[in-house]
Amino acid sequence: MAGIDAVELTRELIRRPSVTPADAGAMDVVEQVLVGLGFACRRMRFGEIENLYARIGTARPNLCFAGHTDVVPVGDVAAWSREAFAADIVDGVLIGRGAVDMKSAIAAFAAAAASTLAEGAVTGSLSFLITGDEEGVALDGTKRVVETLRAEGEILDHCIVGEPTSAESFGDMVKIGRRGSINVGVRVEGIQGHVAYPHRAANPVPVLIRLLAALEARVLDEGYADFQPSNLEVTTVDVGNPTTNLIPAVATARLNIRFNPTHRGAGLAAWIQAEADRAAEGFPGTITLTPSISGEAFLTEQGPFTELVAGAVEAVSGQRPDLSTTGGTSDARFIRDLCPVVELGLVGRTMHAVDERAPVEEIRRLQAVYETLIRRYFATPPSA
Repeated sequence: MAGIDAVELTRELIRRPSVTPADAGAMDVVEQVLVGLGFACRRMRFGEIENLYARIGTARPNLCFAGHTDVVPVGDVAAWSREAFAADIVDGVLIGRGAVDMKSAIAAFAAAAASTLAEGAVTGSLSFLITGDEEGVALDGTKRVVETLRAEGEILDHCIVGEPTSAESFGDMVKIGRRGSINVGVRVEGIQGHVAYPHRAANPVPVLIRLLAALEARVLDEGYADFQPSNLEVTTVDVGNPTTNLIPAVATARLNIRFNPTHRGAGLAAWIQAEADRAAEGFPGTITLTPSISGEAFLTEQGPFTELVAGAVEAVSGQRPDLSTTGGTSDARFIRDLCPVVELGLVGRTMHAVDERAPVEEIRRLQAVYETLIRRYFATPPSA
């Protein structure tokens, strides 16, 4: 079984400009590598999105690695010091879109799988769940794959997601949970009219202000074990009325709530609807809400699995990682429906940034962490 150079594989993946929803051949690269290692690979295309589930072995436990080949757009091309998809290495640092988030992690885990399989350390199964839709709307990616695997009875015992989780230095943080997220569009429709004759109109702006004030006034919670308090943020308020003597017909807003496991998305949506109904009392117009729950909060309880992951990181990095729930959402929010999940990857400071970059040495250290994790996992499998 041939070995894999994690850095060169990362470079090969970066050279595929797989900006969501484009694949640009990135999934072919991953599949070719895994087939070469003996994995049974299954391409799962939903809509425009390429996905891959690959497994080697039939016995349990099944340790899965999850990641995404898609990347965000480059942005200002002229601002990059190197071409964003050239995958140049400058002074020991790999520069390119996806270097951190997260083609390096896919390559590192593939290299770790190759070495541990070759030494006979894998006594159960290893699997890969790779999507091309993590950076997009995330409807035809991991979500659909998880639904399909669950319906078919496929069992994942534990999962590692390769998101860049370290905060300041390699190995200082892994993620054991994430807050949920709900976006809500608000549209208040009234009756347009002249400001001097308000009785002939119905101004939507005060109604919208009342609703937003009521939502902002509520303290959602004081926090949850291992989580910070939930927070509601109004992200835009729009009327679009340039006329000084005109009562507008429509006022809109948008808000987002990042919530801990105290809440469920549906419960928050119902609360906002109830507040909208109160704000609309006596108003001859309408309030329309468009809620979208992009993910529920989840927490992988600290225990044998999180200890195994933390121990593998410490063995390589020399520091004990913080087990954190901070940050945004990831595809772990879908995978948690199948099994306990932890996120572990590189330092995330340059993800989505101009000159996204990863030190070559840190990519190799990430491979070493994954190798240590795989060996320890199959030597003493943690209970689910």
